[in-house]
Amino acid sequence: MSAELAIDVAGMTKRFGKRVAVDHIDLQVHAGDICGFLGPNGSGKTTFLRMLCGLLRADDGHGTCLGYDVIRESAAIKRHVGYMTQKFTFWEDLSIAENLDFAARMYAIPDRRAAVRASLDRLGLTARKTQLAGELSGGWKQRLALAACLIHEPRLLLLDEPTAGVDPKARREFWTEIHQLAGEGLTVLVTTHYMDEAERCHRLAYILNGHLLTNGTVAEVIAQAGLATWQIRGPNLIALSERLAGLPGVDQVAAFGTALHVSGDNATELENTLAPFHTPDVDVLRIEPGLEDVFIHLTERASQQVAT
Repeated sequence: MSAELAIDVAGMTKRFGKRVAVDHIDLQVHAGDICGFLGPNGSGKTTFLRMLCGLLRADDGHGTCLGYDVIRESAAIKRHVGYMTQKFTFWEDLSIAENLDFAARMYAIPDRRAAVRASLDRLGLTARKTQLAGELSGGWKQRLALAACLIHEPRLLLLDEPTAGVDPKARREFWTEIHQLAGEGLTVLVTTHYMDEAERCHRLAYILNGHLLTNGTVAEVIAQAGLATWQIRGPNLIALSERLAGLPGVDQVAAFGTALHVSGDNATELENTLAPFHTPDVDVLRIEPGLEDVFIHLTERASQQVAT
């Protein structure tokens, strides 16, 4: 990990009328890191990305992105950022090569042909370069979008739910490419709803209703939550989950395959509650909480705080 901060912002805030979409967020990301930006739909993730790359002007806050002031030097930031949106935004009646040539024109790249060739080769698109974008599967559209984002050799890559609707093989290949890019010094900020993708990131930040609830490595995020989780295996898990719901210390009960995860923030109380359930037919074992357990816990705790 580089000591250099690619992103170093504080108090970043964006309002749309009376609604505060992003509420005084502080975030630091080191150069070469992959930072996963998580949160429910409508939590402010996309708005924050657009503020970082200069597409939206912050109403409050300060800091730098790639060494440039996020408020006063947004035009300079745009030249060094690749932004991959949720929706495929390229010309479907143009070929892959033609779309990349268009992207090269937009960035005023001097030797467009060389840049397009290099981009095709890097993402394994050369054999399909004459294929129309509208004929591509989700995975190949994803590769085209990534190639276009990289054609101007950015220093920061912003990816907004880049693997939504993509099959597992294409997702794995995509993340392999992202880690290779990070290894070459590219900084990546990626929004995702997939917990397995979150675990592939160097650091995580979790946002809810515009507020940053937690950030750090996967291990740090789990530890900061202070959540205790037990795994229960046995017969009639559905009936068992109904019995457990609402008991002292039980904050959440969720099915994970052939087991239940039972979690709460008072480990002693929860352990006492679960003790009578341990029988020869039912196995009760304390485990490390997973990211999904933690994020649901954070969401519910924040909702309870708002309600009170």
